Amino acid sequence: MLRHIKHALFPFPLVLVAVTGPFVLEPFDLVNLSACSAMAIGALGLAFVWGTLGILNLGHSAFFGIGAYAYAIAVSNFGDSTLAMLTGTILPVVCSLVLGSCLFFSRLSDVYLGVITLCVTLIFHSFMLSTADPWFHIGPVPLGGFNGVSAIPSLNMPGDPQAYLSTEATFSICLLALAGAYVLLSLVRSSDAGRIMTAIRESELRSELLGYDIRFYKLVGFALSAAIAGFGGTLYTAVMGFVSPNVFDLPQASQFVLWVIAGGLGTFVGPVVASLAFQLLSSQLGANQVFNTELIFGATIILFVLLAPQGLQPMIVRIPNLKLTYRFGIFRRKEKPA
Repeated sequence: MLRHIKHALFPFPLVLVAVTGPFVLEPFDLVNLSACSAMAIGALGLAFVWGTLGILNLGHSAFFGIGAYAYAIAVSNFGDSTLAMLTGTILPVVCSLVLGSCLFFSRLSDVYLGVITLCVTLIFHSFMLSTADPWFHIGPVPLGGFNGVSAIPSLNMPGDPQAYLSTEATFSICLLALAGAYVLLSLVRSSDAGRIMTAIRESELRSELLGYDIRFYKLVGFALSAAIAGFGGTLYTAVMGFVSPNVFDLPQASQFVLWVIAGGLGTFVGPVVASLAFQLLSSQLGANQVFNTELIFGATIILFVLLAPQGLQPMIVRIPNLKLTYRFGIFRRKEKPA
């Protein structure tokens, strides 16, 4: 019970930072944290579908990228960011329903599912790289190939395309959206449908023998994770004002997976904290240009896998129940009895 209360309190620090951050942070920090929050929303989508249903979607970045490009094209054509955000959230859901129907109703194993989803995002990456010709455009918006789409309008007041939101307001929206996504997925996971999804993760055969349509629940969970990822992609593009095919590439796809592993599979708080921490660390290392960022991240992930295989959040939760015993000249970890 206490554990659930602690998890329920997690959105409050995000709300507090969303309210107080604009008064104490510099504009650069506000933009940086806004982009990190948008990426963390995408990580939440993978944490849900992988941790709740056991579906390892190696191509989760495809839905994030579809949402990002959909927002860029829609807001440049329609002018209103609200409609563009709806487009960037719904289009990944449609794509996930098509892809999920092919994957789940054909009863592919987890290994093949992961490989196919990874291939999908790489196909998107290759296609977007080949759109440099001016012939590739949607309305007045050229896709730009490797250069991507630039000069993308930021968020505006709903119904008033000319009333653009300030950097401070956008920062607050991104933090509140992250808190809202956490609450939504937590409610879904604790609902009856969420418990059925967890049962499917534990044993598909038993769940099917109990009369549940496992393919339907997998498809629903897959679509929900795509919606969350697409929504994060729209916010990321609105904050940065730019999107390129890099949102589909292999490093981007691996980042979501590594954040969930480092934070703790089956949790929501851990992947969010890991996502924010790794992105802020990457920003600092990139600014100082002292260390190789990829080398530092690779070593960090290896340490997480070796020292905390269950992830950051489960390790922190278990600390009060652990004690060290000295035996044969070395310290050994032993759990205290419950």
